[in-house]
Amino acid sequence: MPPTAKTVPRHIAIIMDGNGRWAKTRGLPRIKGHEAGAQAVRECVEGCGDLKVQYLTLYAFSAENWQRPKSEVFALMRLLENFLKEKTPELVEKNVRLQAIGRLTDLPQSSQKQLHKTIEQTAGNNGLTLILALSYGGRLEIIDGIKSLLRAVELGHIDKGMIDVEMFSKHLYTRYYPDPDLLIRTSGEMRLSNFLLWQLSYTEMYVTPKLWPDFTKKDLFAAVEEFGQRQRRYGAVE
Repeated sequence: MPPTAKTVPRHIAIIMDGNGRWAKTRGLPRIKGHEAGAQAVRECVEGCGDLKVQYLTLYAFSAENWQRPKSEVFALMRLLENFLKEKTPELVEKNVRLQAIGRLTDLPQSSQKQLHKTIEQTAGNNGLTLILALSYGGRLEIIDGIKSLLRAVELGHIDKGMIDVEMFSKHLYTRYYPDPDLLIRTSGEMRLSNFLLWQLSYTEMYVTPKLWPDFTKKDLFAAVEEFGQRQRRYGAVE
């Protein structure tokens, strides 16, 4: 059953960690861990739909992941394409709108094509917005945001004296979405791994030792239940 907590996060972000370790403990190739992780994505999307969460951002492929063996990167891109192709009808049925952030032009052409196709086919949905972070890096996003601001100043669209936190946020990949309220990280690691460094300034964190393929809807509900018991002060006194 979904949690009864009155406070449900508007936006949940997840670092889906542990696919490789999950496969290794079972004597399986790493790609089998990623395939199992895709099922956990489905569970999480369903759970967010049950909770009426408005935004879900998944750290699907980091900019650093390009350094992995070419065979694994190729397999991951193919998995991404197949996942989108197979799940698009389900996303439409469940009223889920797909979006993506990151340096998307770094993706193979076939992956970009399928990604844009799914985005277009779900554009009319108004339920959960599922955001995939692909070829994404928090530091790269900040650099790209600075370059975007500089271009705007050079073109005379804004004056440099106008630059503040709100203005800078409008030049990030995430400018159309609210900052996450809750960050979930699986596999027990206590780090951000270059994910949404600007946006997570006041986000509540929830870390579980479970590996991502073992993360279920029940685990999502547990994280949201704990979130609902926290007090968010944003630096103010109680």
